[in-house]
Amino acid sequence: MSLIPSRRALLRGAAVAAAVPLVGGITAESAFAAPSGRGDAAHLGPNVLVFDPSMGDAAIQAQVDAVFATQQSNQFGAQRYALAFRPGTYHVDINVGFYTHVLGLGDSPDDVVINGHVTVDAQWLQGNGTQNFWRAAENLSIVPPDGLERWAVAQAGPMRRVHVKGNMTLWPSPPGNQWSSGGFLADSVVDGQVESGSQQQWLSRNDTFGSWTGANWNMVFVGVQGAPAQSFPTPPYTTVDRTPVVREKPFLTVDRHGEYQVFVPALRRDSTGTTWAHGRAEGHHIPLSRFHVARPGDSAATLNQALDHGQHLLITPGVYPISSPLRVDRPGTVVLGLGLATLQSTHGNTVIEVADVDGVTVAGVLFEAASAHTPVLLRVGHGPSRRRHTEDPTALFDVYARIGGALPGGATVSVQVDSNDVICDNLWLWRADHGLDGCVGWAVNPADTGFLVNGDHVTAYALAVEHYQKYEVLWNGEHGRTYFFQNEHPYDVPTQSAWVHGATNGYAAYKVADRVRDHHAWGLGSYCFFNLEANIYTDRAYEVPDTPGVVFTDLMTVCLNGAGGGGILHCVNDSGDPVQNGFGTFDLRGYTNGVATA
Repeated sequence: MSLIPSRRALLRGAAVAAAVPLVGGITAESAFAAPSGRGDAAHLGPNVLVFDPSMGDAAIQAQVDAVFATQQSNQFGAQRYALAFRPGTYHVDINVGFYTHVLGLGDSPDDVVINGHVTVDAQWLQGNGTQNFWRAAENLSIVPPDGLERWAVAQAGPMRRVHVKGNMTLWPSPPGNQWSSGGFLADSVVDGQVESGSQQQWLSRNDTFGSWTGANWNMVFVGVQGAPAQSFPTPPYTTVDRTPVVREKPFLTVDRHGEYQVFVPALRRDSTGTTWAHGRAEGHHIPLSRFHVARPGDSAATLNQALDHGQHLLITPGVYPISSPLRVDRPGTVVLGLGLATLQSTHGNTVIEVADVDGVTVAGVLFEAASAHTPVLLRVGHGPSRRRHTEDPTALFDVYARIGGALPGGATVSVQVDSNDVICDNLWLWRADHGLDGCVGWAVNPADTGFLVNGDHVTAYALAVEHYQKYEVLWNGEHGRTYFFQNEHPYDVPTQSAWVHGATNGYAAYKVADRVRDHHAWGLGSYCFFNLEANIYTDRAYEVPDTPGVVFTDLMTVCLNGAGGGGILHCVNDSGDPVQNGFGTFDLRGYTNGVATA
């Protein structure tokens, strides 16, 4: 594989769009008003655009284009939008920019048909897709007129519950054709072929493909019909036939009477393929009347009052300063964000605290450290517990954390899981490696650990944790399972002495505590790019107890430093070849208890 030196590590100062004139000289604010004669968009807040086929394709296209003009390169801006399509057929092309959430409002993806493209590309960054973060598409049927759907994303760019009636490609278009990095596809059908192209790493879960072609660093398939056969490391395919336990992310629907509901899919075990391709998905609807529909300006007190009254939360697009924890104490509570709704810790407080109860959902939310020190951004459970939640686990979907980048701030731990049986489905926990001036630096955006697991029987799908300053994942609980891990070590280590503990250089990216007796993980990638030319090393990427019940399958390490930049000395514990001192050095193999198996 030919590497190119245009990683997102090398890119700085992305443009931030402000409110600009859109179509016909009107401003963003007036363009995004509720459609004439309808109250539903207003009910869902000013940043949710609800479309109906009766509005006409040209009018819809104008508003979709207006959003993209604002959001195409708006990487660290405050604007947030959801583009919601009522059931029907549309002839539009949807370019999906930053903080843009495209969703169909039907019960099935085939209820909303987009005859056109739903595209993520990278021409805003000269064809490099490694910064295409914070966007989403779900619950749609896409019929690309040229037969090709393009979804060239990096982290925090999920596609869920989508039917692509054609082929799909995962890398940017010419000119450029550079890297994309870190995608996630779940509960979806692609009738034709999926081409990975330059996509570096990817997790497909509970999908159905006509076929798959291509691989770069780490391609993982769990419960996927039509997945390629297990072949790591040549090509690096990790294939797990069945998904052991999962439920899909809840989603917003509207019925023929115009009444909104949130559908909560049922728990599945040992599953393959989608929830919907062979009939109605199992689960239950919750009427929107049982939700508090949060809008920008709602305070923590307002949201907690709604929770205290037994309401769920639908958090509409926007940025929400949160000055005290939102306490989710009732079993079955749904906290569902639209349009990358962003909750900021402004007073060193936890943003959401979930009690040790059954069946809570937290989904579609970006947590941000907006104060100098926050101990934990999101916490599930409160200390050790023997209580099991086997039949109705709490689940986190499309949950993201950001430390720095848009504003300075710090957080010791981003997500802490103390409860048992929690399911984590697509998490990106990010200590920023780039951002606005004054928002990134070793002491500017400090963060120790991204993902701390103290509970037992916790399962993670698509776990991405990057640039934290100590153990990036610290797993203390028993019977943990991870399917796909993506990591980069901190770029900005100033000196080796600033990044040691005891006699050990650096910190492992993924640490399983010494006392743990049972833990399995599949398809893990850890990379280093130390950008201060300080000759920084970490002794190992993964650190695990040497016991038969702890098994890691298909690991890789990559060094992207130039000569003299340092590297990773071992893959797992004290085994594995070093990757160091030269752009694009690799160690791809399987390890079990420190012994190479491939």
